[in-house]
Amino acid sequence: MSTRIAARRVYLDGAFAPATVVIDDGLIVAIEEFDAAADTVLPQDATLLPGLVDSHVHFDEPGRTEWEGFATGTAAAAAGGVTTVVDMPLNSVPVTTTVEALGAKRAASRGKLAVDVAYWGGAVPENLGSLRALADAGVVGFKCFLSPSGIDEFGHLDADQLERCLAELAEFDGLLIVHAEDPAHLHADGALGPRYRDFERSRPPLSERAAIERVIEAARRTGARAHIVHVSDGGALDAVRAAKAEGVRLSVETCPHYLTLDAERVPDGAAAFKCCPPIRGGVNRDLLWAGVVDGTIDAIVSDHSPATVDLKSNPDFGLAWGGIAGLQTGLSAVHTTARERGLAFETLLPLMTTGPARIAGLAGLGVIEPGAPAHLVAFAPDEEFVVDAAHLEYRNPVSPWHGATLTGVVRETWLRGVSTYRRGAPVTEREGREILRATATVQA
Repeated sequence: MSTRIAARRVYLDGAFAPATVVIDDGLIVAIEEFDAAADTVLPQDATLLPGLVDSHVHFDEPGRTEWEGFATGTAAAAAGGVTTVVDMPLNSVPVTTTVEALGAKRAASRGKLAVDVAYWGGAVPENLGSLRALADAGVVGFKCFLSPSGIDEFGHLDADQLERCLAELAEFDGLLIVHAEDPAHLHADGALGPRYRDFERSRPPLSERAAIERVIEAARRTGARAHIVHVSDGGALDAVRAAKAEGVRLSVETCPHYLTLDAERVPDGAAAFKCCPPIRGGVNRDLLWAGVVDGTIDAIVSDHSPATVDLKSNPDFGLAWGGIAGLQTGLSAVHTTARERGLAFETLLPLMTTGPARIAGLAGLGVIEPGAPAHLVAFAPDEEFVVDAAHLEYRNPVSPWHGATLTGVVRETWLRGVSTYRRGAPVTEREGREILRATATVQA
């Protein structure tokens, strides 16, 4: 029996229009005229969005589940309007660099998923030459670092290893996603003190630019697909534009924290703001937004990378763990800043829906159209709220947006037409599924 959700503003084909979404067996089967007698009718102040796709999250399970886990992480995703995530190969133990490690991660996720989950594999010096087996086991692509990852068990690739990795992936059209910082331009390792500016200087924009140019050159030579994760330096985008114009198979992402936070406003000792590469200043943020508007940036994703409260409480920016917890607040933060800048939100939604889906090879997600899964979000764009980290779904209540007033509230999230989150209520539905690339199907 079909169910029907109606709203006066439904995101369809890049614009908002009144409509009724008809759902049967978890799929959207029709888009009809707005019907005030539908099973569910959103109030006039709410819009119906497609479920967001976040292709960059760290759920840390198994092995570091005290940092985050599939249960708490996917609950935060649902509360943030995200219905599909792609989990990174670190900081779990074991890291996802072998078929066996992928099996351990999959086993750890069972019965815990509030949203759908796919997996990235890792490309490290030890597994080069054997990446095809991991791809065949279901990962959607491979993550590498060009500088130390901070985790001993996940080593970084030097220039020769990067070239070998891309050449290997080109043989089966695999995707390499790259943490692009050049270690030759990183200036500190160890204590730095509580001043954020000292931490920012220790990881200058030149490090990102040099690493991104290295990836571009290697992708050009090998013909492989490459993606740059969490771009923080707006000045690096000119090289990206030129490479794309040339036909290099390159895509890039940035994150809500780079678009909405400002280095000049980071308090001393506030390690909730620490991430690598770092949050930079207002002029740089303008350059990133220009890349969003002109299409250079392909996706806005959270890089949700939490840690325990004690690791994030060290006031020394050199010693505190780096990583932003932002999965639940990303949509609202980006919406708030876009509104302040006078940008139409419907023009940004593809960067949080179909953009990340396309990067991860997850066809058919992030849209409201017949044949797509009924992943839907009731979003109130004019409603304000104050972020209280203690009330977020994360395992550890740490957020750089704590105390900030944001505009735009997720009121309800549906996964395959079933309500998985309602604002003010706990997330109890665990009907999320795995998505394995090798079979191109969602696993029951």
